[in-house]
Amino acid sequence: MAEMFTVSSSPHIRDNNSVQSIMRDVIIALLPATAAGIYFFGMPAVLVILTAVIACVASEWAWCKITKGANTTKDLSAVVTGILLAFNVPPSLPLWMVVVGSVFTMIVVKALFGGIGQNIVNPALAGRAFLLASYPVAMTTWTTPGVDAASSATPLAILKGVEAGGAQLPSLGQAFIGQVGGCIGETSALALLIGFAYLLYRRIITWHIPVVYIGTVLVLGMISGRSALGGIFEIMAGGLMLGAIFMATDYTTSPMNKKGQIVFALGCGILTMVIRQFGGYPEGVSYSILIMNLFVPLIDKFVKQRVFGTGEVK
Repeated sequence: MAEMFTVSSSPHIRDNNSVQSIMRDVIIALLPATAAGIYFFGMPAVLVILTAVIACVASEWAWCKITKGANTTKDLSAVVTGILLAFNVPPSLPLWMVVVGSVFTMIVVKALFGGIGQNIVNPALAGRAFLLASYPVAMTTWTTPGVDAASSATPLAILKGVEAGGAQLPSLGQAFIGQVGGCIGETSALALLIGFAYLLYRRIITWHIPVVYIGTVLVLGMISGRSALGGIFEIMAGGLMLGAIFMATDYTTSPMNKKGQIVFALGCGILTMVIRQFGGYPEGVSYSILIMNLFVPLIDKFVKQRVFGTGEVK
């Protein structure tokens, strides 16, 4: 019997992009941050990234075999998820924990909800939240970039005052380049911005979510006055660039139209600064995006786009 599809009303816009080509471009955009993470953290970063990618791909392949479904590993989405999960953990995280987080990410967050395009929250961020809740000490043990791998504090932890020992804030240049403690993929704002430029050039994402998200944190950071460097330090430190560029722009878990994306990004920015300033955890990017992911259906319902050829909203 012929397979039935539900098709929306015309007009239909055709695009040459496929899931695989989009994911390939995202992987290319992630290469500068990957190189920066390996440069600053060395072999531990390599092992974490490889472990996460292999475990995510293997989990998806195993699920397809168990459920007798089509093999979806070829679309490269599991590779992207593995890289992003690795980017959201410290380089010192034991590899078995990386595997546990990868399996949870791919099976619980993605596969059980129907696979790619069906998950309600960003899988990599949900995996990070799961690991943080399960192994809080390992997930908040940071190392200084370099061969000595000495224990260090993240800039946001120092800014919040939760680190003892008189640790000093790094310079703005160090935060921009990535010479600070933190997760593998979040430390170098420069590398992430290069990836952002590539995604814009390839039209994989638009500027709306990243720019509005980062701009909201910048303005609120200037108002809060937590640092002498103001909002500029707030956007350079922590996982803001990574979250705004690669996580909040996820097609499945972000609003469909531009107005909705602006509302979504504003919510992410406000929640990030509220958590950073008033919460018990120094960083707020992961939780802010996960919370706003849950509001996406509501945003899409009330922030509607205009119907083609009319002045009405649909």
